[in-house]
Amino acid sequence: MAMNMQAMMKQARKMQAELAKAQEEAAQLTFEASAGGGMVKAVASGDSKLVSLTIDPEAIDPEDVEMLQDMISAAVNEALRGAAELGSQRISAATGNMKIPGMPGGIPGLF
Repeated sequence: MAMNMQAMMKQARKMQAELAKAQEEAAQLTFEASAGGGMVKAVASGDSKLVSLTIDPEAIDPEDVEMLQDMISAAVNEALRGAAELGSQRISAATGNMKIPGMPGGIPGLF
């Protein structure tokens, strides 16, 4: 019984290290999205941070600021969604798709 507990603890430490590495790698991933036919481009990282925002000068119309705001919102939201999905996939791959409470993507089947 003691050997089984030691093996289990060793496995848990290994999985914890793999999860930490996956989270670090996920933060380095980026996802680019655009709106308005490429007039607005947003890049987000796997840890859900906006990395860059590019606005084509042609998109700037003082008479229609709302359209520019909508394009920015659409591009940023899509970039954040895509980056979060990439990050979640990376973490799920590292944890063998097990469900960890509080983690994006979780670890299905364990809890």
